[in-house]
Amino acid sequence: MRTFICSPAGIGQRSTRLGRAARATFGSVVLLATFAISAPATAEGPPGFFQDSLPEHAIEEILAAFGALQGEEAVLDAKTRELIALGVAAQIPCTYCVYAHRRNALKAGASDAELREAVAAGAFVRLWSTMFQGGEIDLESFKAEHDQLREGS
Repeated sequence: MRTFICSPAGIGQRSTRLGRAARATFGSVVLLATFAISAPATAEGPPGFFQDSLPEHAIEEILAAFGALQGEEAVLDAKTRELIALGVAAQIPCTYCVYAHRRNALKAGASDAELREAVAAGAFVRLWSTMFQGGEIDLESFKAEHDQLREGS
């Protein structure tokens, strides 16, 4: 996993707003994001795939929020977070996300069995969601029955 840490001035011309916020929040460095990629970070800022896909006026705020989910105050460890992201990515489906989160999870110590289970868990959430939505199952009845089953176990 590669962690991009840039000084606020190192993010390029778009860093003025983030620079002030980052200094107030993080001191002299900003955690932009953590990725499993082969290209190193450059002085121009975040990877091209972010620069090319995110709105220029919001890139700093988006990446700062994304980075905060991976920062020191994050409750989930990297492996758990990447396994959740992989399960979601497989169900969206997003080829880019599956590629990144699968590799990130492996780098964070996930086993092949954990990767398969994360994807299977995501698949079953989607399966049951499809079945319940398509069957127009009443939400309040579902909640009552679910809670009753949980109390019995």
